[in-house]
Amino acid sequence: MNLTTLKKVTDFEWELPKQGDMKVPGKIFGNTQIIDHLISDVKKGKEWNALVQIANVACLPGIQRASIALSDVHPGYGFPIGGVAAFDPEEGGVVCMGGIGFDINCGVVTIKTDLKKEDINSRTKQLLDILYRKIPAGLGSEGKIHLSVSQLDDVLRGGAEWSIEHGYGRKEDLEFIEEHGKMIHADPGTVSSKAKQRQLNQVGTLGSGNHYLEVQYVADIYDESVAKVYGLERDGVVISIHTGSRALGHQIGTDYLKDLAQATKKYNIKIRDKDLVCAPILSPEGERYYSAVCAGINCAFANREVITHLVREAFHEVFPDTRLDLLYHIGHNTCKQEEHYGKLVYVHRKGSTRDFGPGREEIPSQYREVGQPVIVGGTMGTCSFILHGTKVGMEKSFGSAIHGAGRQMSRQQAKKEFWGENVVRDLEKKGIHVKGHSLAGIAEEAPGAYKDIINVVDCMHHSGISKKVAMLKPLINIKG
Repeated sequence: MNLTTLKKVTDFEWELPKQGDMKVPGKIFGNTQIIDHLISDVKKGKEWNALVQIANVACLPGIQRASIALSDVHPGYGFPIGGVAAFDPEEGGVVCMGGIGFDINCGVVTIKTDLKKEDINSRTKQLLDILYRKIPAGLGSEGKIHLSVSQLDDVLRGGAEWSIEHGYGRKEDLEFIEEHGKMIHADPGTVSSKAKQRQLNQVGTLGSGNHYLEVQYVADIYDESVAKVYGLERDGVVISIHTGSRALGHQIGTDYLKDLAQATKKYNIKIRDKDLVCAPILSPEGERYYSAVCAGINCAFANREVITHLVREAFHEVFPDTRLDLLYHIGHNTCKQEEHYGKLVYVHRKGSTRDFGPGREEIPSQYREVGQPVIVGGTMGTCSFILHGTKVGMEKSFGSAIHGAGRQMSRQQAKKEFWGENVVRDLEKKGIHVKGHSLAGIAEEAPGAYKDIINVVDCMHHSGISKKVAMLKPLINIKG
């Protein structure tokens, strides 16, 4: 296949023509800088490149309209990170491991406060120490919640509802959590004993890798009217929590690799990459895997709601009367049943997030006229963004948007390029206080390891997929 001849649709939308076994074209949202980088990887003969993965996904059974890549696209396992694909079960559509990944429902919560930046400038180190003490983080970290297997089953069924029922969160939070914090098709019986054992002490923990807790302030507002609907004001303080389903989600992925590989052979599904193992959605294997993924999604919803509760407790130690209300709580790395173009499809979002536009009933009523908030995490040395969903996004990307800046170098390369101590020192000079459980982990997440988030977000904005509302800049960052 010729993967280097892309058709330019607009300055921010490109098409990879259908060829070979591709059932649909590829569609990429980005500017010439992003496209040139993708083509360069192909011309250099890199086996692991995003354009090949976009084409591979386009070959899967039952895929609808296009294999989509957003502006933070970079190579992943099976799907590219920043990849989106929807499958129709009535056309032999599949549920695909590579379209979800191991960190099931890795996602972000953003909490609004009534504080201003100036209110916390003299208290940042105090806040940092309290948050670091209260929120367990790091590889294999364990929290204060210790569950039996039957109690964990309740978590996997109930999601954020479980957290709130057990005193970790507020009932009104559910309105502002994607899917109201609970996937109804979750079945704990499809999750292995090993996955459950690994998770018994991990509910309410941040984990490691690119997971973080960040105290931020609103540095700029691009759309005053939408910002007002969202309750965002210039210099207002917010807190963002980025984590997922922890060990349970990873073990679900590991467990189902073999099952889906067998299903791929059983149903004679041709795949171009071993990381695209899958099963028909309507098959017993597909239904089991989807139910397990839903359980993993619920685990992550519960985890982030518990951490939200712990953040509120920490802030109230310093600012007893401050308000701490959810802006929104969204997930990445998911597969979900959704209605698009008048049919029920299973939307896979690998390193991307839901981006529903105005009018969708799934959006909280107070946001419904403007579209849902889209939380885009940046690096600890730059900025993050709040966007809003659009009708264009509904039409062109199955209501999906970017979730972050996207890496421009591997973790191993980042550890060679950066020293954790230097990263912390450089950020301190910028007034950003960082604390982590591993200096090597901080090096992996150095700002220089990521793409230019402003360019990535501007591509989404100019393509119309989602629109800029506000820029957030960091004051405090806790890394696993």
